[in-house]
Amino acid sequence: MVRVTTPTAPTGLARTVGELRATGHRHRGVRDELRDNLLTALRAGKDPWPGIVGFDGTVLPQLERALLAGHDVVLLGERGQGKTRLLRSLVGLLDEWTPVIDGSELGEHPYQPITPASVRRAAELGDELPVSWRHRSERYTEKLATPDTSVADLVGDVDPVKVAEGRSLGDPETIHYGLVPRAHRGIVAINELPDLAERIQVGLLNVMEERDIQVRGYTIRLPLDVLLVGSANPDDYTNRGRIITPLKDRFGAEIRTHYPLDVAAEITLVRQEAALAADVPDALVEVLARLSRLLRDSEAIDQRSGVSARFAIAGAETVAAAALRRAALTGDDPPVARPVDLTTVPGVLRGKLEFEPGEEGREDEILHYLLRRAVAETGRARLAGLDLTPLADAVSDGHQVLTGERVPAGEVLAALPTLAVLDDVAHRFGLAADADPGHRAAAVELALEHLYLTRRLAKEPADTDPDSVVYGG
Repeated sequence: MVRVTTPTAPTGLARTVGELRATGHRHRGVRDELRDNLLTALRAGKDPWPGIVGFDGTVLPQLERALLAGHDVVLLGERGQGKTRLLRSLVGLLDEWTPVIDGSELGEHPYQPITPASVRRAAELGDELPVSWRHRSERYTEKLATPDTSVADLVGDVDPVKVAEGRSLGDPETIHYGLVPRAHRGIVAINELPDLAERIQVGLLNVMEERDIQVRGYTIRLPLDVLLVGSANPDDYTNRGRIITPLKDRFGAEIRTHYPLDVAAEITLVRQEAALAADVPDALVEVLARLSRLLRDSEAIDQRSGVSARFAIAGAETVAAAALRRAALTGDDPPVARPVDLTTVPGVLRGKLEFEPGEEGREDEILHYLLRRAVAETGRARLAGLDLTPLADAVSDGHQVLTGERVPAGEVLAALPTLAVLDDVAHRFGLAADADPGHRAAAVELALEHLYLTRRLAKEPADTDPDSVVYGG
């Protein structure tokens, strides 16, 4: 289990409100804080959104304008478009450390207590009011909206334990605050917002506009300082669930996200996010990126559900795992993925896709067809203008090449005579002259598959092993 630890506050920070005032500290609301820090980053030429890929000219400028305007934001987009990743990146625009009243339930600023208990302590202690420091990672709160989410979860409810201790039921100090008030002076993100029952969404109306909360019939006016952000799938947004009109009206900005707009962005995303157990050459990652894009254009796929960016990421991880298993069987070291490993993708990842109703029973056929197209497009892009005739002639004249999960990279290379075109192929795939056999074999296999897909070579299952194939004339 991964344990997340909160950083320790630096030494020498103010420990009382009197010390804090002496440092000249100025209180800012969360919206001002986000605005100031965003402008500072932009003026310095610093990327405010590290790790966010493919949104530079589309989503990010809209989000930056929304933050500069101080708007609450809802992101609309299909699954796997990075909405949650983008929302979580907002925390990087908060101050790294911010002062809070030590022990306060809602993390109030020492200059502006808002709960009855904190107001009373501030009046009693004056400049001796103790101050602690909260890291920005503690100021981001996330909630996955589910149909069973209650108003008490989001806003709060009467705490029976506090009532049992002798407090009056009408005493504001009997309230156990919910997620939104506890995000005071921070960001609260609600994922899949339309999945909240409409009566629960109503509970957010006052929080977003009037900044007060209502619990069990009485109103407590708290000047909450919260940026509310949310995410929604457009299909849910209009059909299975919806954001009620008054709540939509309170969001200052509605921003549409999208999948990567080009192959390069998709490749960058896979390289950034995939945890690979073996080396996967760039050309194979490109195949997976092109496959994802072909799936998004396919009429056989339900595009309302979308094709998540996680498809290509999981595909790369699957190919790497296949390479690692093959290396264990063949002794290849280091393990390097080859085109033969791409055949593992359709069977493993078909569950990530929603097919149109008329395509039942054809799922594997569709995936394998689009995979072949992705390989062909990659081969065409990488090998354009290169004369592969010497390679095709050599294979047709008896130098057949056997490949499969039990065939070492060295055997693939040894099956071919010395050909200058093989060095040209390796160069087209970015390989140095002294590249290891695994990478050279991967390049050769992709060139052979390109020749097969362009009908310049034949490919048949091997007689000795049904999991292997033979490239021949």
